[in-house]
Amino acid sequence: MIDFSELRKHHKRYRMLRWIGQRTAWTQHLIAWFKQHLPWLFRMMAFVARHLSRLYFINPLRYIKRLDWYIIKKFIGTYIYSIALIISISIVVDVNENLAKFTEYHAPLKAIIFDYYLNFIPYFANLFSPLFVFIAVIFFTSKLAGNSEIISMLAAGVSFKRLMRPYMLSCILISAVSFYLSGYVIPHSNIIKQNFESLYKNKKLNTAADNVMLQVGRGTVAYIQHYDNNAKRGYGFSLDKFYGKKLISHLTAMEIQYDTISDAKYHWTLQNYKIRKFNGYREVIESGAKKDSLILMEPTDLIYSKGQQETFTSPQLSDYISKQINRGSSNVVQYQVEYHKRIAASFASFILTIIGLSLSAKKRKGGMGLYLGIGLALSFIYIMLQTVSSTFAINANLPPIIAAWIPNIIFAVVAYFCYRHAPK
Repeated sequence: MIDFSELRKHHKRYRMLRWIGQRTAWTQHLIAWFKQHLPWLFRMMAFVARHLSRLYFINPLRYIKRLDWYIIKKFIGTYIYSIALIISISIVVDVNENLAKFTEYHAPLKAIIFDYYLNFIPYFANLFSPLFVFIAVIFFTSKLAGNSEIISMLAAGVSFKRLMRPYMLSCILISAVSFYLSGYVIPHSNIIKQNFESLYKNKKLNTAADNVMLQVGRGTVAYIQHYDNNAKRGYGFSLDKFYGKKLISHLTAMEIQYDTISDAKYHWTLQNYKIRKFNGYREVIESGAKKDSLILMEPTDLIYSKGQQETFTSPQLSDYISKQINRGSSNVVQYQVEYHKRIAASFASFILTIIGLSLSAKKRKGGMGLYLGIGLALSFIYIMLQTVSSTFAINANLPPIIAAWIPNIIFAVVAYFCYRHAPK
C-alpha cells in the first residue's frame, strides 16, 4: 500500500510535467539555448575544475580548526545567554515600573508586546553589548583557565596570538550584527517605541515649532511663524531669495501644507500666496489662492525632539548632516556624534575582548569573581566615557569624531598593556 508521502511525491511530479507540457515553446527555447552554449558551459566547468584547489585555498572556513570552533561556540553561547538574562531582568523591572501607566492609559496587550517590548529588546541589547562581550570573555575564559585548558593549549605549542584568532572571529560577527542593529534596525524600532510612549506613557513628543528660520538653499531663506507636525501644516510662511546681498524675490503665504502622498520629497502647497519679484526698479507681483511649489525642506527640518537622531538610519543620518551643514545650521553636532558613535561602538568588542582575554587567560587561585568585578567596572567606565565625551562634543566644541572615538582610544591603550603582560 502506497503511503501519503509517496502520493504527494507522484502528485508533485505530475504537476511539474504538466507545467512543462503547457510551455512547450519555452522548453524548446531552453533546450536550444543549452545546445548553443554547451561548449561554453564545458569550458567553464573545466576552468572551475582546474582552479578548484585555489578556491579551496581562499575559503576562509579552512582556517577555522576544531579548537577555533570550540572557543567560538563557547564565546557566542555565553554572550547570547548573558544578553538574554539581562534583557529578561530589564523587562521584568520595566513591567513593574510601567504597569500602572499601562493600566491608566488602557494600553492593549498586543501593543505592549509588539510595539513596546519587541522594540525595547534590540535597543538595550545593543546598548549593553560591549558590557556583555567583556563579561562573556572573562566568564568562559576563566573557566577554561580554571580547568587547565588554556595551559594545555599553550603547552601544546599554541601561541597566545594564535589563541586570539577565534575570539577575533567571534568579535567580527558580533560587531557586524551590532552595526546593522544600530544603523538600520534600532532607528525604526525607536520610532514605533516613541509613538507608543506618547500614546500610553504620556511622554509627549514635540509636534509644533514657532518662529522657525532656516536656509533651504544657496541664497534662499525660509521662515514659518508656526508649524504643526501632526497636520504637516505651517502658518505665516515667507521665502526670500537673494542674489549676493540683493533681494530678488519675496514670497508670502498664509498657510503651507506638506504633500505626504507625493512620490518625491520637498512638495509643498501654498495657500493665499503672494510673490514679489524685483528687477532693478521694477516690481512684478503675483498672487493666488493655491500654488504647488518645490521647497528644499522637510518636516524633519522644522521639528526637533529629544533623541531625534536615534530615529534616523545611518544613510538618513549622513544625508541629514550634509544637508544641514550646507544650510549653515549649527544644530548638527548631536547628529554627527550619533553617526560616529555607531561606527566606534562596533569596534569596542575587539578592544574589550583583548582586555578580557589577557586578564583571564592565567589560572589564579582567587577564581573569576575578581575579574568579573573588574570587567563590570571597566565596561561601565566605557559607557560613562561615551556619555561624557558626547556631552563635551555638544557643549564644549569637541570635534564629534574625536568625542565618539575617545573611549576606544583610551581602552585601546589599556588593551595594549594588558596584551603585553598576558601569559605567552
